[in-house]
Amino acid sequence: MDPDALARDAAELVRVPSVTGDERAVLERLGELAAGHGLEAELHVHDLAALRAHPDHPGEEALRTELCGLTVTLPGERPGRVCLNGHLDVVGVGSAMWSDDPWSGRIADGWLHGRGSVDMKGGVTAALHALLALRDGPEPAPTVVLQAVASEEDGGLGSFAALERDDAFDACFIPEPTGFDIVCAHAGALTFRATLRGRAAHAAMRLEGRSALDRYVAAHLALQEHERALNRDVAHPAMQTLALPYPLSVGRIDGGEWSSSVPDRVLVEGRLGVPVGASLAAARTAFEAVLDDGEAPPAEVEWTGGQFASGETDPGHPWVRTVTAAVRAERGSARTTGMPYGADMRLFCARGIPTVMVGTHGIEVAHAVDERVSVDELAATARIIVRAVLDLPAG
Repeated sequence: MDPDALARDAAELVRVPSVTGDERAVLERLGELAAGHGLEAELHVHDLAALRAHPDHPGEEALRTELCGLTVTLPGERPGRVCLNGHLDVVGVGSAMWSDDPWSGRIADGWLHGRGSVDMKGGVTAALHALLALRDGPEPAPTVVLQAVASEEDGGLGSFAALERDDAFDACFIPEPTGFDIVCAHAGALTFRATLRGRAAHAAMRLEGRSALDRYVAAHLALQEHERALNRDVAHPAMQTLALPYPLSVGRIDGGEWSSSVPDRVLVEGRLGVPVGASLAAARTAFEAVLDDGEAPPAEVEWTGGQFASGETDPGHPWVRTVTAAVRAERGSARTTGMPYGADMRLFCARGIPTVMVGTHGIEVAHAVDERVSVDELAATARIIVRAVLDLPAG
């Protein structure tokens, strides 16, 4: 493994802005890098209309006119097919000042800097260099397919499309930034928009109105209690160690039109955590019941954006044990755990493909100002992938 070469390739991807909805250029750049290393790369333009009409469409939030993906295939010399999956779309850079150009791809003091460096262009590049090591190594390997996808940040449509095209895999490894924990379960997440209505009146005659804001305050307290209920007596062992496995967060509130008027409408948008194993339909129904205060008109709830189901692979599955052994060989210790966020992992689990997520530290700077990732940890991730693939359980 050549960490410097890995870092240079990852920097090339960071330098191509790829905010969700506009990923073609970075996928093409990855294809050029793969071809430059002598690997077979293929760009796919998916049928967006057909995907949106699919009954299992996973939701989306960003505006887009096309959906592209890239596969890099390393034919195997022994049985088995492994998928390495990672996304190249990123969130925006935000409004706060960065220490450097967010798209600089600067490499300094063992760190790669820039938007997407940790989440997860670095991980995708580690997977690419794992393919190189497998190709050039002395041991025969199974077939390995790197799926580089779009639209992970807003629902997972890219991985959904890739699996519609090819899902014949014995196992999947996703190098998301997990701090080298072996993630075998993750929560689901639903994005909601709720409108609560009141009755307008002059502020001087407040008692003649019914403040939608007052109604929302009561609803907010009910939502807080719902979050406590979701996180009481957590059943899944991989989720029990998390401080808050299933968060319920209101991220936006809008209401009122005039300082001297009683507000007759409050709109809130947020995110609902879904327990591992719970259906999305049941989670929606329970949430809507919490907002039902018996008043008319009832709260209007819309389910928007990404609709992430939960995902899980049995911690005792041979693939989980294989990846755990690979992490332990590289890092000296290993633990399995769960994560409170939605991920593309669940799309593989839904198709019966055993899947784990393992990658570098740095989730705390993903989506944040001055995002960065350790180059040494990217190389370590690539070595873990190589070990796991070479030890893919038979059958």
